[in-house]
Amino acid sequence: MASVMGLLEARETAAQVRVEELREEAERVLAELAKAEAVLERRAIARLELAEALSGPEPEADHPPESVPAVAEAPVARSVVPHGRVGLTMEVLAPDYQRLVGVQEAEAGGSGLRARELAGRLGLETVPAKVEGVRSKVKRLVERGWLAEERPGVFTPRRAAG
Repeated sequence: MASVMGLLEARETAAQVRVEELREEAERVLAELAKAEAVLERRAIARLELAEALSGPEPEADHPPESVPAVAEAPVARSVVPHGRVGLTMEVLAPDYQRLVGVQEAEAGGSGLRARELAGRLGLETVPAKVEGVRSKVKRLVERGWLAEERPGVFTPRRAAG
C-alpha cells in the first residue's frame, strides 16, 4: 500500500501538469485572439474610411439622384453626417443624431423646438454646455437637410418636397 504522503505528491504533480497544459492552451488562445482583434480593427477602419468617402461631396444639384439606398453599415459615434437625400433613411446617422431627428419627428404637429427643449426631451441637463452641444448637432442636421429651421433657433422636421 502506498503512503499517504506519496498519494498527495502524485496528486500535486498531476495538478501541476494540468495547470501547465492549461497555461499553454491559454497562451495559444490569447495569440489567436490578438490576431482576430487585429483583423477586426483593420476591417473597422476600412468601413469607416468607406463611410467617410461615401459621405463626401454632394452630387451636382442639376442632376439629383432619384433614389439613394441607405448604407447598410451601422453608424459610428462621431461619424460625419451625410446629406439627407431621397431614399436615405435616418439609420445612416450616428445614434445621437438619430435621437434628435426622432424627437423632432415625434413633434411633427408642433411649432418646432428650441435647443433647450430638445436637450430636456433627450433627458439631458439644460445647462449651457449640454444645450450648446445639442444646438451644434441640430444646426449640422439643418445644414445637411435632415431638419429645418424655419424661424431662428426653432427646429422642425424637414418638409417633404411636393
